[in-house]
Amino acid sequence: MKTILTITCLSVLALASPAQAKGCIKGAIVGGVAGHMAGHGKLGAAAGCAVGHHEANKQNPNNSNAQAPSGQK
Repeated sequence: MKTILTITCLSVLALASPAQAKGCIKGAIVGGVAGHMAGHGKLGAAAGCAVGHHEANKQNPNNSNAQAPSGQK
């Protein structure tokens, strides 16, 4: 059963596009380690992936599309 789950997870990771996985891998590693320390490694990895993906897609407030008004007339 574990081998089937492992193969499924690896194939999903292989087929996922890099744009969708942005932040997920880093968050999953951090969440997995933190979850492992608490005794819930898989839950921590899933939550870390979700948080990492959210943080990676967050808009940068310093990089807005609006142009600042120029001081020239």
